[in-house]
Amino acid sequence: MRIIQAEKITSLVAALCIEAAHNLPPNQIKLLKRAASSEKGLPANLLKLILKNTETARKDLYPLCQDTGTAVVFLEIGQNVFIDGDVNKAVDAGVRKGFKEGYLRKSIVSCPLFKRENTTDNTPAVLHISFVKGDKIKVKVLLKGGGAENTSRLKMFAPADGKKEISDFIVQTVKEAGAKACPPLTLGVGIGGDFEQCAFLAKKALTRKSKNRNKLYAAFEEELLSGVNALKIGPQGLGGKTTALAVYIETAPCHMASLPVAVNVCCHSHRFKEGEI
Repeated sequence: MRIIQAEKITSLVAALCIEAAHNLPPNQIKLLKRAASSEKGLPANLLKLILKNTETARKDLYPLCQDTGTAVVFLEIGQNVFIDGDVNKAVDAGVRKGFKEGYLRKSIVSCPLFKRENTTDNTPAVLHISFVKGDKIKVKVLLKGGGAENTSRLKMFAPADGKKEISDFIVQTVKEAGAKACPPLTLGVGIGGDFEQCAFLAKKALTRKSKNRNKLYAAFEEELLSGVNALKIGPQGLGGKTTALAVYIETAPCHMASLPVAVNVCCHSHRFKEGEI
């Protein structure tokens, strides 16, 4: 049994919040560069400006976007780990520390409907915990901006519905989002589970870096990407071939009477970092 002090989680979460806010992941930069090389005229220039923005943010420690987002934290805890301390408090302390030391905008309000008073430290985080084999803790931090999050959707399909109906729903979600979600987008799609798990799967999909291991779903990811890009909304909604950079699907078994599908939309500033203790 390996003992890990909760303070180590706090330190890593804080560091990942700062890193995610200022430094776009290499795979996201690669996708943006590929898109820029495939476009011409205004769309190409816009993508080049986005890439310039990412480099400026990295070099001069400016946030990639003024909306530094909700801190979504995924903890994968090894079964041979004992955490000395309160995990929930440790994660929130890390978000609090990261947003303070990184001079990041605090966007969380305590009451969602009535007073809507800012908590002043961007807590609480949205925390997801899973248990895995081993004696380490993997920490993933996704900073999720409000604009793209607001365009996300969930629908409960009937089992008789098929791939076409699901594809139409996902493409229509992007069409309705238009420029509001700051394209080119990254889309996380959850299929299966129940109402709540489906939404989680869509969010979890945004932590992926590669195609689906299942060939059928990998092919569906490519099909969806082509369908979304056929909308020609383009970078920042000003036209072009690149409305989305990638589509990632996560699935789970579901009830035989249900077929839940969720789409979690992420803007071109897909801020995600991970580390390990």
